[in-house]
Amino acid sequence: MKKIILFAFTLIFCCIAACSSKIEEKDASVNQGAGGATTESSKISGEPCDISFGNVHFTKSINGADTLAVEQNNGRIAFKVGEKKDYFNDPNGKLSNNTAPILLSKIDNTKPFTLVSKVTPGFTAEGMYNAGVLYLYVNDNLWQKHCFEQDERGKHRVVTVRTINTSDDNNHDVIESPSVYLKISSDTKTVASYYSLDKETWHLVRLYQNAYPEDLWVGISSQCPVDRGTTNYFEEISLELSSVKDFRMGI
Repeated sequence: MKKIILFAFTLIFCCIAACSSKIEEKDASVNQGAGGATTESSKISGEPCDISFGNVHFTKSINGADTLAVEQNNGRIAFKVGEKKDYFNDPNGKLSNNTAPILLSKIDNTKPFTLVSKVTPGFTAEGMYNAGVLYLYVNDNLWQKHCFEQDERGKHRVVTVRTINTSDDNNHDVIESPSVYLKISSDTKTVASYYSLDKETWHLVRLYQNAYPEDLWVGISSQCPVDRGTTNYFEEISLELSSVKDFRMGI
């Protein structure tokens, strides 16, 4: 009899342990981000908003973005940003800063999409890392930004930053023009970022697997990590439910 009772308790314990393990595995998978990397937090920042520019309807505002972006008479969007505002998860934590304003529009990531805008940053003499930015955003630890940015030597470059818990930082081509067209496109399997000077010839700067979840946000942002504030400008902004056909050429 004692053996039967001991066996029953052992069986119950094993069942409980197995169930707990499955629950833990499920919880871990919920927090997995792009490429299967586990994000440390699933915090989704921002407040609801209702603002449209071009054909893009923005419904989420991070860090008061909806109060800082205004459409001017010529259709250009003037997007103000205050001093020392950035979005970056520094690998060593020293420069981490998630205070930049971002306007976001929710999309269905099971369908193709292309986000495009002409970007004219408010570059200043002391404005290191000033930038006008396009975004892909899931939560504070899973996002990508595509920037026209001022570097450490005062040069103006295309820059991409991809964040999975911590951010990488990739400087691309130097641009002499005050404006550049930025584009992010996906066919549901691949995400690619491009720039163009004339909206005709596109240059690929970054490409990777689209492992983002079904609910994805796209948007625009202004940043000014070092200086005392600036205004960045966006024109010809559009969001289409189609992707580029040639991911190397961006067309």
